[in-house]
Amino acid sequence: MCEPLAIDVITIFPDMLGGFLNESMLKLAVERGAVRFGTINLRDFTYDVHRTTDDRPYGGGPGMVMRPEPLFEAVESVRTPESSVVLMTPQGRVFNQDVAHELSEKSHLVFVCGHYEGVDERVRQNLVTDEISIGDFVLTNGVLAAAVVIDAVVRLRPGVLGGAGATLEESFASGKLEYPHYTRPAEYRGMKVPDVLRSGDHAAIARWREEQSEIRTETRRPDLLGEGAGEDERSGPGNGNGSLGEDHGC
Repeated sequence: MCEPLAIDVITIFPDMLGGFLNESMLKLAVERGAVRFGTINLRDFTYDVHRTTDDRPYGGGPGMVMRPEPLFEAVESVRTPESSVVLMTPQGRVFNQDVAHELSEKSHLVFVCGHYEGVDERVRQNLVTDEISIGDFVLTNGVLAAAVVIDAVVRLRPGVLGGAGATLEESFASGKLEYPHYTRPAEYRGMKVPDVLRSGDHAAIARWREEQSEIRTETRRPDLLGEGAGEDERSGPGNGNGSLGEDHGC
């Protein structure tokens, strides 16, 4: 059995993660010993009566900035030499399946969830080891973004979804979108399941699925089929992405 992936989340809103980490696949991952979760209330590392974690920005401007002292002390309370400290920020590298595979191979992830206008720049420069964005939009806090990353990462750990290869035919596992799925009934309101899927001809089914995957990707995400696009992204500075669709061991 692999050592569990340790995941700690530092936030001023730890209750936002309660239900999320204790339901469905994530709950099973804990029960199967594949992952260990910890939530850290940043306010526990403050020393004033109001448990203040933010302050006005030097130089003026709107909003508040998260102070460095609580963030440094919170991270240092759980950090080990093997830890990867991830700041969730719109300025980070864009999260995708490559990055999910990369993070799933770590032994300890510490997610720092930004709030307000962001964090003191000294946190970026001297504390975090990675910065990740889940897209070109802004959330009220980084907890929801961290939850998205955690879900995508944990499901890739060995034993979480079942046998080896359970994630190999999903969208992005081969660099393309996944083929369409059908289940019973074979016909519903005049809409029929394609005959090939009920033929029992496994080779024909495999060809149909490959064709449908190509068509769907070309129609919906042609950027994924761009010649050399994947190679360019993976070799870019500071990206460090792994290969798509590869199982990893313990």
